[in-house]
Amino acid sequence: MADFKLLEKLCAARGVSGQEQTVRSLILEEITPYADRIDVDPLGNVLAFKKGAQRPKTKLMLSAHMDEVGFIVTHVTEDGFLKMAPVGGIDKRVVPGKRVLVGEKGIPGVIGLVPIHLSKDEEREKTLPFDQLFVDIGAADREDALGHVALGDMVTFCSLFDLSGGMVKSKAIDDRAGCALLIELMKEELPFDLHFAFVVQEEVGCRGAKTAAYTVAPQACIVVESTTAADIAGVEAEKQVCEVGRGAVISFMDRSTIYDREYFFLAQEAGKRAGAKVQVKQAVAGGNDAGAIHVSGSGVRTIAVSLPCRYLHSAVGLISQEDYESAKTTVRSLAEAIAASPAL
Repeated sequence: MADFKLLEKLCAARGVSGQEQTVRSLILEEITPYADRIDVDPLGNVLAFKKGAQRPKTKLMLSAHMDEVGFIVTHVTEDGFLKMAPVGGIDKRVVPGKRVLVGEKGIPGVIGLVPIHLSKDEEREKTLPFDQLFVDIGAADREDALGHVALGDMVTFCSLFDLSGGMVKSKAIDDRAGCALLIELMKEELPFDLHFAFVVQEEVGCRGAKTAAYTVAPQACIVVESTTAADIAGVEAEKQVCEVGRGAVISFMDRSTIYDREYFFLAQEAGKRAGAKVQVKQAVAGGNDAGAIHVSGSGVRTIAVSLPCRYLHSAVGLISQEDYESAKTTVRSLAEAIAASPAL
């Protein structure tokens, strides 16, 4: 059974791209008793190796990213309000009025904007750009604000973690769910040697994955990720991409990767053979660390196993507990199948 207490700890940890240190410390604490070797590279990736019952025929890496979308403080006004820029792809429509935490100390704040009764009619119908939003921490003035925060501080959403209705609702499910899944697999007895990569800065260009793949030099990789589910009211069936509750998501192509065709079919077969629900992503959209990994070195055979997540890159995402189990079962079964076969 899934360890949702672990997932809760990971989701509660705060770490936008480039400031993943709290998440990294938590992951290191969890995996140290189970890994045969752990390295933290200069960029901040955690690269772990665990021996299995036998050596694999294919050197396989499992990868998930530690960072979450959020903001960074760029300026403090004379009135003590914090101006910010997005870190990662955040929909401007979901930002105003959200509770946030600022800096490593987690100073509470709220994302503010001009009150509706003071805005013009045409402004009420528009989505405000980020440079017209601000974080209000209740500071009296600039000096007061700078006594609590600094330029370059991260700003993260502050939200619930809820397990009701067979779902998981939380910030940072992308991709702390992937991290939790890899940690759970590390704690199991493995049939083959495996490399695990917990990488940084995916949300700003898959930067950690580039160095991780270069260092590990795998022959094959499974990227464990969360992907957009649009199975909500008002979206046509053919545009829903994938659905919460229908299992692990396997992609044939996105904007940065054409996935290994043999692994695309193998992932579906391995998941179903192990009793997991599996679905195919019905769109060419988005991207993940596979984009950097599959072109590393002389090339890496790569596939992604994703969790369908509603409201991705917002203050609260939603996944199914059953889908999490299906993804873990699929990754486990697929990893065994890949490791047992020659790379080419």
